[in-house]
Amino acid sequence: MKSKSRLFKAVDILYICMMVVPLICGITLKVLTKPPSEGISITGAQIYFTIPMPIQDLPVTESQVNSLIVMIMLLGLCLFLTHGLKTRDISVRQHLAEWIVESVDSLVKNSMGEYFANFSAFIAAILALSGFSSLLSLTGLMPPTSDINVVGGWAVLVFVLITYYKMKCGPLQYVKSFGDPVPFLAPLNIISEVATPLSMAFRHYGNVLSGSVISVLIGTALQGLSRTVLGWLPGFLGDIPFLQLGLPAVLSIYFDVFSGLLQAYIFAMLTMMYVSGGFPMELYFERKKKKAELKAKD
Repeated sequence: MKSKSRLFKAVDILYICMMVVPLICGITLKVLTKPPSEGISITGAQIYFTIPMPIQDLPVTESQVNSLIVMIMLLGLCLFLTHGLKTRDISVRQHLAEWIVESVDSLVKNSMGEYFANFSAFIAAILALSGFSSLLSLTGLMPPTSDINVVGGWAVLVFVLITYYKMKCGPLQYVKSFGDPVPFLAPLNIISEVATPLSMAFRHYGNVLSGSVISVLIGTALQGLSRTVLGWLPGFLGDIPFLQLGLPAVLSIYFDVFSGLLQAYIFAMLTMMYVSGGFPMELYFERKKKKAELKAKD
């Protein structure tokens, strides 16, 4: 029993390391590679290195590395929460894991219906990946959600799912749907179809990036104001940005925590709404019933 208990604790430590070590490595990489700058510095994702490719070179950027860090951390968290599941004497982490699963299942069923019950894992992945990516800014790392390439990739994936479910009744029915409710609205419906992934990507990216920019601008302004107003203080006291204490932390709670988690929730809700709303369920089951009747006659 003791050896079993030691093995259980060793595996727990391994999972905790999966959550902590990638973050430490990311912060270390950021410190070692960050170029020196003075004053306000608002730039895009830093390019760490470039992989030569036949058609176009592939840059490995800060947002890609940070996305990988978040995915490894989430994998470690999932393995930790589901380690040692039991039917009796349930631990606190198992209660937490069950609560997360039940909450996401309930959210998906209420938003999409019973037919899409299997979407729970996908929606949970979107919520976790988006939320933890935005929270990464609390550690000083660039949140991947402030890179349009990352969020745009998520939006394209969702658009593929939307199109797949819209074509469940066949390509011809999908083309006909652009003429609803009247045929002359087809150009507008096509534009709306293309605009779906664009609006999802720019909404998420814009809100996260704007929060980061506003926080940097206000923090820098308060630092300069502190030097101007309190620079007369003797010795090192004049160099301490007293006015920078407090307000940036409050802004961080809003922009980095509340706004980031809110955008993750909105992105997940839009995914569920577009996928379930675009699926012609009644027509699909009617078509499926007719096929079954024809097959039975044969």
